[in-house]
Amino acid sequence: MTDLVAKRVVVTGGAGFIGSHLCERLIARGDEVLCIDNYFTGRRANIAGLLREPRFEALRHDVTFPLHVECDEIYNMACPASPVHYQFDPVQRTKSKILQASTSEVYGDPKQHPQAEDYWGHVNPVGPRACYDEGKRCAETLFFDYHRQHKLRIKVARIFNTYGPRMHPNDGRVVSNFIVQALRGEPITLYGDGSQTRSFCYVDDLVEGLIRLMDTGDDVTGPINLGNPVEFTIRELAEKVLELTGSRSRLVFQPLPQDDPTRRRPDTTRARQILDWQATVPLEAGLRHTIDYFRHTLRR
Repeated sequence: MTDLVAKRVVVTGGAGFIGSHLCERLIARGDEVLCIDNYFTGRRANIAGLLREPRFEALRHDVTFPLHVECDEIYNMACPASPVHYQFDPVQRTKSKILQASTSEVYGDPKQHPQAEDYWGHVNPVGPRACYDEGKRCAETLFFDYHRQHKLRIKVARIFNTYGPRMHPNDGRVVSNFIVQALRGEPITLYGDGSQTRSFCYVDDLVEGLIRLMDTGDDVTGPINLGNPVEFTIRELAEKVLELTGSRSRLVFQPLPQDDPTRRRPDTTRARQILDWQATVPLEAGLRHTIDYFRHTLRR
């Protein structure tokens, strides 16, 4: 990509799990990237390989405070830790295009299956998961209000259960939990009877979808589901992790948390039709890469 078409791109939460993979892809295609992260959950190690790149810059900053920089596009990958409207426009530049990383959690414990973008969801607004579910729903609302009122060029991606290298070992996500427990020989903790389902998308597939969404015309705002529609039970995931790690860990069962979704699978029709995108990495292949990463990380 020549300097004439290279973009100046800001990635908030760029040192995080998904954000760091996104930064790599943008640098690889020739963009200039400013990674903004407060390192609350992101890690410097995730972007260590990029620090020698002349088109990459890292800035420690909390996106709940204003920051004025020149850019063409913004990927808002930072998870809200404060009221959503404070972080909505963390980087201000007239005519910048901004993508909000939303989540399948906006569907709550869905009554519709699979979940299409026109489904309004089934969310308990006062439950223990509400701070995340409703925070992302509110962020989407603000994005579309700014689009309607100020013609802001927006993109909203609803991300489903992404996994892969650079996940934090203590982030509480089911894939990293199972892998770390298996590699350490600890009991694998399942909640409920393990029959609840999820659809797991490898991070490389997700990043490709995010970039394709950002590259669409201004008439495409989303929301668009990005995920792998192949559905697995949580018990099937645990058994696959045990098989691939060779672990002798046993399965233990705990009560199902309140409002935990019983089924989760994206309808990706819009992504296929609008972005010509679909997930391609099978679960077993993605798990092998992720397990290799954690084997190396846990040895340190």
